Amino acid sequence: MAVVWSVVTILLGYAVLDVADAAPGVLTLRPLPPPAPTEYVATRTLPLVPQPTPATSVAEPLPPLAGETAAPSPTGIERALAAVRAVPALRDSALVVRDGQSGDVLLDQRGDELRIPASTTKLLSAAAIGRAFAPGETLRTVVREGDTPDEIVLVAGGDSLLAPGRGDPRAVAGRAGLGDLADQVASALRARGTRSVTLYVDETYADGPRTAPTWASTFRSSGITGAVAMLGLSSQRARGGAAGPADPVLSVRTAFAGLLDARGLAVKVAARGRAPGAPGSPMPTPMPTPTSGSTPQTATDSTATPTTSAPTTGPGAVLGSVESAPVQEQLALALTDSDNALTEILARQAAYRSGAGTAFAAVGAWVVSQVAALGLDTAGVTLSDASGLSRENRVRASLLSDVLVLGYDGRHPVLRRALDGLPIGGLTGTLADRFTGADHVAAGRARAKTGTLTGANALAGSVVDDDGRLLVFVGMVAGVGTNDARAALDRLVAAIASCGCR
Repeated sequence: MAVVWSVVTILLGYAVLDVADAAPGVLTLRPLPPPAPTEYVATRTLPLVPQPTPATSVAEPLPPLAGETAAPSPTGIERALAAVRAVPALRDSALVVRDGQSGDVLLDQRGDELRIPASTTKLLSAAAIGRAFAPGETLRTVVREGDTPDEIVLVAGGDSLLAPGRGDPRAVAGRAGLGDLADQVASALRARGTRSVTLYVDETYADGPRTAPTWASTFRSSGITGAVAMLGLSSQRARGGAAGPADPVLSVRTAFAGLLDARGLAVKVAARGRAPGAPGSPMPTPMPTPTSGSTPQTATDSTATPTTSAPTTGPGAVLGSVESAPVQEQLALALTDSDNALTEILARQAAYRSGAGTAFAAVGAWVVSQVAALGLDTAGVTLSDASGLSRENRVRASLLSDVLVLGYDGRHPVLRRALDGLPIGGLTGTLADRFTGADHVAAGRARAKTGTLTGANALAGSVVDDDGRLLVFVGMVAGVGTNDARAALDRLVAAIASCGCR
């Protein structure tokens, strides 16, 4: 009998906890919260929430975008933002707000002043990269035969996100696997009876300096950026506080030699320098097919990668090949994580494919030229890099808003997909810990690129307001601490989100 009463007591106690929602069960009044979303280096596990456009809408709870009857007015925006514009942190600021669906300017406070853009520079780079790569285009990492059957050449093809082992077809970082490439090469060599090889690396494609002269010497060692190279491992991406390798190509070469050795091949690693065979061949990527709004450029100088096809046997024959995630997905990842090295890597090879130089300043100048080619006003704009780490960069808030409006009009698919990668307020990337407390109204519906350098902070992106209208915003703040600048910019975006400023 005592056992029966013990069981009854336990069941009654659990029922009380169930009703109080302290334990799951049929009496629970509210469901347990879902597990927190996660984001890993190699595999994206957060859902991709498309940024709304005039032709589409995001998932619930946001409704489809509103029509012209809900369009905000300059007067409404001025009234809604009056209090936040008066806060001391925004005293020296450039602010632009635009209707993302019509492009109309609703607020322009010193939007034509040239200012340090910090990482919002990546928006300009995304627009430029979108002109050099076709939608869906990938990067190839190839191993070919050298001048003799016992020479093999690893050709750097621009993929800095190689998985150290097997590739993951669902991943952005780690889509192509170095282990898979080693499997292909080992199989091809065994089939021809080759057991001993000399490994070379061809670094012809978009080769250039690893760090910029205008960057602080501590940027790479502190993990703010990785070294810029046309080969790299996804497992070695630089993170704040965790530096990547000083020489990513050397790291890949060492890892690849080890993988071949583990597959029964005797590998001698050749010294760095010119590799046997035609420099830069075979083509790391297929030449893109021009598409509307994203016209790839044709290389015109003598250093451009050869376009001839590789032979199937003999010198130059391809022994193995793996393909990256599409460039547009890598670009979206670069914006989500504010990955400085990845942005520079994509911009450098885009400039190279267009016939421009590969030094940081040359790539920055190329970015400006490509943005101008989109019909946007770049007068006075200067870039010394593509990522925004240089304090010598100067950009107008009005130009950043032009790029955002252009990206959302749907005619530039690579840029459009890149904007899908903008961090989401309160959820992803560099906005994961922002838009909390009083500013939570913008969480989940603001997407923006952050920019942070000492004394220069920025935020540029879009948000759907309470009337269901897509609004574009840019804020560039100077002369205040980072925490104060971020708080003020978050408050500004929250005011826009809750506006309904007709």
